[in-house]
Amino acid sequence: MNPVPEWPATLDVAALLTGGWRPTPFRQFILKIHSRCDLACAYCYVYEHADQSWRDQPRRMTPDTVKLAASRIAEHVETHGLASVEIVLHGGEPLLAGPEWTGDLVRTLRAEIPARVEVVTQTNGTLLDDRFLDLFAELDVGVGVSLDGTAEAHDRWRRTPDGRGSHARVAAALERLASPRYRMVFRGLLCAADPATDPIETYRALLAFAPPTIDFLLPHATWAAPPVRTTATPYADWLIAIFDEWYRTRPAGVRLFDEILLLLLGGASTTEQVGLSPAAMVVVETDGQLELSDILKVAYQGAPSTGLHLQHDSFDDALRLPGVAARQIGALALAGQCAACPVRKVCGGGHYAHRYRPGSGFRNPSVYCPDLLRLITHIGDVVRADVGAAAADLALTDHKEAR
Repeated sequence: MNPVPEWPATLDVAALLTGGWRPTPFRQFILKIHSRCDLACAYCYVYEHADQSWRDQPRRMTPDTVKLAASRIAEHVETHGLASVEIVLHGGEPLLAGPEWTGDLVRTLRAEIPARVEVVTQTNGTLLDDRFLDLFAELDVGVGVSLDGTAEAHDRWRRTPDGRGSHARVAAALERLASPRYRMVFRGLLCAADPATDPIETYRALLAFAPPTIDFLLPHATWAAPPVRTTATPYADWLIAIFDEWYRTRPAGVRLFDEILLLLLGGASTTEQVGLSPAAMVVVETDGQLELSDILKVAYQGAPSTGLHLQHDSFDDALRLPGVAARQIGALALAGQCAACPVRKVCGGGHYAHRYRPGSGFRNPSVYCPDLLRLITHIGDVVRADVGAAAADLALTDHKEAR
């Protein structure tokens, strides 16, 4: 825990409420159902960064904690009149909890929560066998899998504790998941952007499994532990190469590109990566503690902590915390440099966790600011060129019809 208060610890939530701001209810609940993992990925934000609180967590969420979580989510749903919520089964590696236990958890959640409950799990894929796939198909549990492109690229980072690569096992699981039998629960692939790899090879390796969506993530970094740079904008250059290949055919959704396109056209974002939409997610740790985004673990020890617990605190109690408000107040949370930026409404300051700088906290530009500016500018130029061409075609058609 930082000894000196940093933003947003100094944020006056009472003043925000007096001024008319109202918190957005949580609609996504990330349950850390298992706190350990069977892989030792070199870039993992849970195990390899500043916050090491996973060491104090029980390995698996108990049935009592599951019931308490279901009860608290139901309370939140009823208080705010929510028609639906999303529950993400997360870890560690959530499949380490086992198929029988996971099935009981999903049934408990759906029985207790008076709303439509969409359940998804994000897994490394190594344990995704037919037992789990049959269960997920039966209970309509969506499955997202982490895959870092080619076998060589994937196995560079995503290895077992004894140093063996995991790509072969993940690829075998994805073959099953993408088959007609299980395709209906396949939600997509998550891939960490890595400028050391060939972007087109990475993209095509992901497309080989016919994912409905691909989620490219910038590696989680802060101003205290910045990303490695070999050029001024290596991550933008890597992503732009993929965007240019993807844009004309779009064989799968690419969430980052789709979000930027939507924002450029005046829409609202649905992810914390970009945009100014309020974050409506909260984390429940294995022992029942409530946390802010677990990605904040990259900042410092205790960064995600709220001091709240399901046993004696509600989710509404979390809504009034400065750390939650800071991720819901949009442009008010931006640094001065961001507020003056021409792409601020699209960039939104970048991912909240990537803004951290010791001493000033989270009110800074993203550590990926140059990359985001270049990527958004490039996509904007492509869209404007398309709109201009379409307008020219329309004008020509109208002229011919007038003749």
